[in-house]
Amino acid sequence: MTTGADLLALSPVVPVVVLDEVTHAVPVAEALLRGGIGVIEVTLRTPVALAAVAAIAAAVPDLVVGAGTITAPEHARQAADAGARFLVTPGCTEAVLDAVEATGLPFLPGAATVSEAMRLAERGLTALKFFPAEAAGGVDYLRSIGGPLPGLRFCPTGGITPDSAPKYLALPNVGCVGGSWLTPKAALAAGDWAQVEALAKQAAAL
Repeated sequence: MTTGADLLALSPVVPVVVLDEVTHAVPVAEALLRGGIGVIEVTLRTPVALAAVAAIAAAVPDLVVGAGTITAPEHARQAADAGARFLVTPGCTEAVLDAVEATGLPFLPGAATVSEAMRLAERGLTALKFFPAEAAGGVDYLRSIGGPLPGLRFCPTGGITPDSAPKYLALPNVGCVGGSWLTPKAALAAGDWAQVEALAKQAAAL
């Protein structure tokens, strides 16, 4: 896996996971893998996120672990040092893009408008994150930009559900979707890894 395009082909659904307890990292990763999902995006939204990435990288090597919510240049190197195998940004500044590219890791840069997508394409980036997907126009928006931007493919993330995911995946310019529904906060708090595994099995079948 060396490019953003490779990321889009890993799984129909990329679990976007917020972890409040580092002790949840390995069990949730193992549950996703048992359910047939071979990738996880740990968002850098909590104090334990980098430690969680490191724990998963060390204990569950068969799962491709990445770091999301890269919003500052230093996040990119911190995530890479923790063992992340890919990076995801919700949006892009030149400084963040430069830092992410400097890691050498594959990544999905975030875009929400045609202009943002075109600017990323000018840098040779053709596999993008579309965020926040539902709020920014959803399926209809991505369908409408497929004509003028035929060389771009997306991983839409934000507000996507098991019901709406198939509609996104049916679009020719969508490679996968990001979903937080695979790891409900209540299930993680209760240690209900069986529920996570069941949700992963459903997502893997999409």
